[in-house]
Parts: sequence; C-alpha cells; structure tokens
Amino acid sequence: MASDPPLPSVIEQFDSVESLTRFVGRPAIVSQSVVIDQEMIDRFAQLTRDSQWIHVDPARAMAESPYGHTIAHGFLVLSLLTYWQASCIAFPRAAMLLNYGFDRIRFTAPVLSGSRVAARFALAQVAKTRSGEARCSWNVTVQAEDAPRPSVHADWQIMVRYEE
Repeated sequence: MASDPPLPSVIEQFDSVESLTRFVGRPAIVSQSVVIDQEMIDRFAQLTRDSQWIHVDPARAMAESPYGHTIAHGFLVLSLLTYWQASCIAFPRAAMLLNYGFDRIRFTAPVLSGSRVAARFALAQVAKTRSGEARCSWNVTVQAEDAPRPSVHADWQIMVRYEE
C-alpha cells in the first residue's frame, strides 16, 4: 500500500463545548489525505464479503466499467471518516467521543483505485445535551485529488463529552 504523508502539524483543537460552539459556521477543516489503492479495496472486500467485480477485478473493470478502473466501496470511503477527522481535529479534555450516526449520506461520484482522497469538515451545529456534553453536526465532503466533483456528502453526528 502507498505510504501516506505525515499528519499535519496544525490540528484544530476543541477543548470544550464552548470552543465547538464558537466554531460553528467557520470555514471547513481539511483532513490529511490517504491513498485508496487496490490492496485496501481488496482487503475491505474480503472483510465485508462484498467482492463485486467493479471493486476487485481490475481487468473486467477496465473492459466493462464506465470508469475504466476498479472503484472503492462507498462504505470503505465512509469508514475512513474517523481517520480523516483525527488527522485534522482534536478534542483535548474529551472523556468520550461517540459516533452518533448520520442524518444524510450521498455517494455522488466514484473513488477510483489509486486515488488520493481527503475530507473537509464544516461544523454546522452544536447542541448542548447536558453539562460538558454536546452533539455536533458536521457537514462532511470527501473528494479525490483532481476529481471534478466530491465523492461523498454526509451530515455526521458526533457526541462529545468533556471532563468536568
């Protein structure tokens, strides 16, 4: 698998519910990129038992796919959100981070095997649920380098609980 560049030295830090609230509406935070190569796609296919040819058969994909390549599973791309988030966002003092789910996910363009892909995280809303705890709504866009349009649009909900 291709090696990824080192993590950026500047990571946006949110050490309280108040710091999250102040960030709502600010420009998106851009993640580290990762190469989604055929080895990663094949391992994901094996793990999830989703071996559809468009993902795992490069010769057939070259001949029959409208993309001329194998493509990453949408769920593979989606599963990388936690990596991308950790590469550009930190929650010091957080006692817990919890994936609360998605309000909307759209797979809008394929990720071709071998693509370098990154995500953008825009904090849309912070709802305080109790003292030191909030549900954050992130608008996430995933895009392959040099691709004409994003591959994924998602509204991701994350619960954050800070130490009191």
